[in-house]
Amino acid sequence: MSKKPIIVFEGIEGTGKSHHIKNVANYLKIKKIKFIQIREPGGSANSEKIRNLILDNKSTFNKETDLLLYLSARSENIEIIRKNSGKKIILIDRFTDSTIAYQHYGMGVNLKFIQSINNHILRNVKIDFTFLNTVNLTNMKERLRLRKKLNRYDKFDSKFYEKVQNGFLKILKKRPKKYIKINSNLDINLNENIILNKINDLI
Repeated sequence: MSKKPIIVFEGIEGTGKSHHIKNVANYLKIKKIKFIQIREPGGSANSEKIRNLILDNKSTFNKETDLLLYLSARSENIEIIRKNSGKKIILIDRFTDSTIAYQHYGMGVNLKFIQSINNHILRNVKIDFTFLNTVNLTNMKERLRLRKKLNRYDKFDSKFYEKVQNGFLKILKKRPKKYIKINSNLDINLNENIILNKINDLI
């Protein structure tokens, strides 16, 4: 594996993935290791514009439009990833597996359609490792309740998030060597140590 890997943090809302990616970023800064950090949707200026459209509480896109907007945001980011691949560690807050988990397992969009466009956008870009953060629905709801502002994707019903999380777990089973499951119901400090130990192995 490359010593400048592409590392993705996945999970449904309230799993702490954004906290952990920030913690890893701070760790790399202290170690003076070069990296870039992006999020999906978001990252580049154009992708951030698309993010605002997707997550706006007033948006009422159908599931196919939602998918195509997410993939458009990814298309805007891919050159950033290609430009830095092999030169810097790349940390990504959500990526291709989120699209499959949410749009296919959650919303029922055709899997082959998603994979076809994903493959066209990514081409030779490959993820080296993924941290899948999981949470029970009780803790997820409590964490969302504490947020100051909720976006459109924070407001689905419990059955939707359950389908999405189960989708992530199905993806993990297909690639167990490139995935680690982080149980975010456990102590956050314990999980920080698990993640940073794995980061050290990867780099």
